[in-house]
Amino acid sequence: MTEIIIYTQNDCPPCTFIKNYLSDKAIDYTEKHISNSKFRNEMMDYDAFATPFILIDGEPMYQIDMDKINQRLNIN
Repeated sequence: MTEIIIYTQNDCPPCTFIKNYLSDKAIDYTEKHISNSKFRNEMMDYDAFATPFILIDGEPMYQIDMDKINQRLNIN
């Protein structure tokens, strides 16, 4: 099973977009809101400074790349 973690924050339209996209495809993910300093620090450990920051099976995605996301998740 693929593990997806999305680091998010409030008032982030791209965060809402990717969460809705995955939900519409019935793909489970874990959301980590960076208002929690633990999650913010986790994200910064990857040198990520913008949301959404996405991990798919531990592989970081620093921006939304739908082609890459669909390929990694086998979505046609």
